[in-house]
Formats: sequence, C-alpha cells, structure tokens
Amino acid sequence: METMKPVKEGKVREIYDNGDSLIMVATDRISCFDVILSNKISKKGTVLTQMSKFWFDMTKDIVPNHMISADVKDMPEFFRQPQFDGNSMMCRKLNMLPVECIVRGYITGSGWASYQKTGTVCGIKLPEGLKESDKLPEPIYTPSTKAEIGDHDENISFEQSIEHLEKQFPGKGQEYAEKLRDLTIALYKKCADYALTKGIIIADTKFEFGLNEDGEIVLGDEMLTPDSSRFWPADGYEAGHSQPSFDKQFARDWLKSDENKNEPENWSLPQEIVDKTIEKYLQAYKMLTGEDL
Repeated sequence: METMKPVKEGKVREIYDNGDSLIMVATDRISCFDVILSNKISKKGTVLTQMSKFWFDMTKDIVPNHMISADVKDMPEFFRQPQFDGNSMMCRKLNMLPVECIVRGYITGSGWASYQKTGTVCGIKLPEGLKESDKLPEPIYTPSTKAEIGDHDENISFEQSIEHLEKQFPGKGQEYAEKLRDLTIALYKKCADYALTKGIIIADTKFEFGLNEDGEIVLGDEMLTPDSSRFWPADGYEAGHSQPSFDKQFARDWLKSDENKNEPENWSLPQEIVDKTIEKYLQAYKMLTGEDL
C-alpha cells in the first residue's frame, strides 16, 4: 500500500492530492481564535465531514459543490484505514476564490461589537435599537479576506470584495462578487429555514467557493458545520444576551474565562470541556439529520 502525505495542512483539515481530485480529511483538532489547541476532540472530524455531506446533498439544486464521495471505498487503498473512515471526502479540484463568504442572520460576535460602536456591520447600516442576538430584518452578506494560518481574516465591504476578486480575475470582479453574495444568501436562507424546523437557529455561517475547469462557480471547503457556523438552540432563544450554542463557542467561552490564564500558544481545554464540546457537535448532528453518527 502506497503511503500518501498531505500536500496542505490547515488548522483542522489535511488535504491529499489524488491526481484529478483531492481528498480532504477533517482531523479531530480544534482551533479557537485562530490558535490550534493541544487537545483533540474525538469524532469531531467525522461530524464535520458527515454534516458537510448532508448539506451538500441538500443544496446542489442551488449551486454545484466539490463533493465526489465521502465513502473511503471510492478512495485509494491508503484511506481504507480506520483513522480515515467517516472523516474523509474526495473532492473536485477548484481554483478557490480569495474571499470568505460570511452571512449573518442574527447580530452577534464581531458583528454585534461593530454595531455597538458604529451602527453598522462591514459598512452595512442596520436599524437602530437592535439588541444582542436579535434576528436581522434580512440576512446580510459580510465578506472577509482569507488569511494564512496564524493571521486573522479581515472583514471587508462588498465593494472591497469586488476589488479583491478583480486583482486575481481581471474583468470578473463585479460579476463574481455579485454571484458570491447571491449564492451565499440563497444557501443560508434555505438551510436556516430547514434548521429552524429541527430546533436549531443558524445565527451565521461562512462559505467558500471556487471555479471548476469550465469557469463555473462551485461550493467548496466545508458547509454549515459547528466549526464554520453559530448554531443556537431555538428552544429558549431570547434576544438581549449571548446564546448557548452547539458549536465551538462553548470552548471559546472557557478560553476567555478567568479560569484560563494560559497564553494562547499553551491553550489547553480540561477533559470536561472536551467532552461537553463533542457532545454539542453530536447533538447538533442528530437534530439536523435525524440520525446518530
């Protein structure tokens, strides 16, 4: 059996070149505030891969996606090992677009911080008098740059996203920016409406898109996982304060708390927080898909 080495390692994913396709492996690593923690969250990679598969299947009528198969039987022999089963996805190769496509249906996180200061989020004026965690009248598209590991993504305006795309794709900046915005909003609306029927509020999320060999826009990376989204329980939702969540906000909150005095490079979660974090991921998966992992 030929041993394969990843050609790229992200904060959570490892990417293998498989000739005319890629194999993306979601590890059990967890990153918070762009820092990879020393802990592993068991089964987390499988939740991310299987949840992405669930959403890719549901939204292929809106936009094609990069998934070919999430079954290791369709992959080279190297991936038919226990550590790859369930957390690996064979994907089409894309020329990735240099913008993270963020959509917010509720005001929270950095959006809430910005609104308190300026009444705007990424240059978008919002109604006065919103409370933390309020539902927005309409979802808003707030793109950001894509940072290298160790750097922070930077929120940009829609106009800046045009310039950003224009640099890499001369003459196409406006067209691509508009398509990314419209696809992002359409995907969010369909999935957020569905999730609400299952008891989960998707407060915000991010998508990434690329171009296939025919120049078509294709959805890539991961989709609507607890790593890339804020999931809140609809039961007990109440604006005016932060919400409990099904995502890694739980781990983030612990890291920001007084109990944790370590510098970011030494961040480590106690076992109890690790256990509660995976419990949240698994619960969200079951509520959304109706299946146990």
